[in-house]
Amino acid sequence: MKEIISSIRRTPYQSLSAFLALFFTLFLSTLIFMSLSFLYSLLAYIETRPQVTAYFQTNIEENKIFKIREELSNSGKVSSVKYISQKEAFEIYKKLNKDNPLLLEMVSADILPPSLEIYAKRPIFLPEIAEYLKKQPGVDEVQFQKDIVDRLLTLTNILRTTAISFFMFLILMATVVLTTSISFKIALKKEEIELLRLIGASNFYIRKPFLKESFFLGFLAVTTSFVLIISFLFYFQPFLNSYLRGISQLFLLLNNFQLQIWPLSLTFLGITYILSLFFGLTISFIATYFATKKYLKV
Repeated sequence: MKEIISSIRRTPYQSLSAFLALFFTLFLSTLIFMSLSFLYSLLAYIETRPQVTAYFQTNIEENKIFKIREELSNSGKVSSVKYISQKEAFEIYKKLNKDNPLLLEMVSADILPPSLEIYAKRPIFLPEIAEYLKKQPGVDEVQFQKDIVDRLLTLTNILRTTAISFFMFLILMATVVLTTSISFKIALKKEEIELLRLIGASNFYIRKPFLKESFFLGFLAVTTSFVLIISFLFYFQPFLNSYLRGISQLFLLLNNFQLQIWPLSLTFLGITYILSLFFGLTISFIATYFATKKYLKV
């Protein structure tokens, strides 16, 4: 550790430039990774919600709703239809607003509409189902989720494409800056390296102090950027809780494994930190290897 600190003190500006390049690369990379994870989990959540929801007038007879449900079930275009009565709607409302007694006092089951929640077998059937419901007597409102899913999917695809291009640019920038910084440090120790080679020191032995320093800077950059991002997340947590009101949990589906994204779980944060650390150390290793390869002519 003393050797690393001593090397940083000898070339503080080069070390600072290498640290800043790694810091901004890892900060933005981690932020993009967490944003993509959140968007994919939100997309998965929306896709599990009813794709079409029809709200009926409060004075409609139940047998008319059951008739519409039966016609939808027999159409061959829906996988399931769920009826939500006024009492069931009130129970759902109470669960969503259990922390706000004032809202509970202002609402009763009589004023909440009954509804049908419809899941289509194929997305192409959604417009037909929505149009059919809008024409039925007693239907007050039809919520069509396809537009929301399509917009979120488009946003996710754009962010993913942008993220890949941005990752490549960040990796290139960080590698170039780090390689230049290490090359400068090697140039300052050129005589020392030549002496080590004369006495038979291996290339790994010569590379080792530069690897240690670059790994140290990578670890420091990863930890600093991660702590900063987590601080921002906890600072804006009240806003996020308000924005995601009604969504109790968000999960990222990975084969048969569900990774909880929201509320923030220690597992998700741990995986994010490990991936960031691996990413940072990989960049540090690549930059050190190329810098030392040039001077050692390996």
